Amino acid sequence: MPTTINAIPFHIETLGDPSLPRIIFLHGFLGSGSDWLPVARELQREYSVVMIDLPGHGSAAFHGAPKADGFFLRTIDALAELVRESAAPPCYLVGYSMGGRLALGLALRYPELFKKAVIISASPGLRSEQERAQRRESDEGVARKIERNFAGFIEFWYNQPLFSTLKSHPLFREVESARKINDPHNLALALRLLGTGRQPSFWEELQKNRLPICFFAGEKDERYVEIGHQMVNLSPDSDLELFARCGHTLQLENRELFVGRLQSFFNQQEPTKL
Repeated sequence: MPTTINAIPFHIETLGDPSLPRIIFLHGFLGSGSDWLPVARELQREYSVVMIDLPGHGSAAFHGAPKADGFFLRTIDALAELVRESAAPPCYLVGYSMGGRLALGLALRYPELFKKAVIISASPGLRSEQERAQRRESDEGVARKIERNFAGFIEFWYNQPLFSTLKSHPLFREVESARKINDPHNLALALRLLGTGRQPSFWEELQKNRLPICFFAGEKDERYVEIGHQMVNLSPDSDLELFARCGHTLQLENRELFVGRLQSFFNQQEPTKL
């Protein structure tokens, strides 16, 4: 179901009985809500699963070129409205990579909408404006690669070290083919609007967090393991789960373990706060 909130496009698919507890899933860059379908099928007996195409991905095409300044936070605000309208909050939240960065901002800014959140292979952003400006410049170069030669970009993207474990996985060719279905113009615009250089830093907000959050990282994804440790050290009511022999795409590389740990965290009873 397509929907637009404050001129920001989304597309929503649901699976499972809507009377069951709901989980919101947010995908990564180049992906779509359908990336979560294999996980959703395993969870649908216990949960109603809401899978969202984020702006510029899947069926959530841009109409025109939105203003870049503040777009990341406007997207978070629009997602909060979408959750209020379609997910019967408080619900559960899961986000991966780009979707994990959005999910973290959503959980920190609107904790009343959620029971718990799982953030996968994602960060609270860059700490300084200088770092963000440098990243925006780098992302602009990547966006131009997408527009010039999309097939070549896909090959470049998955040659990055953080995807080395995915490339050796039996599902890699299926994942690669699914990525090529997206529209290059929309993806390039999404990177310009939702890239890490456009994300405000959430490091200080982590210190005020009281929502139970579990950060997931693959043990071979060393950068995000270190970021995960830093976030847990800052954030009350949070924990870090490492996935053995997995990299950046741990939910694909070991789906059975991922689903098991997700269920364990969501089913875990929280201690009564005095």
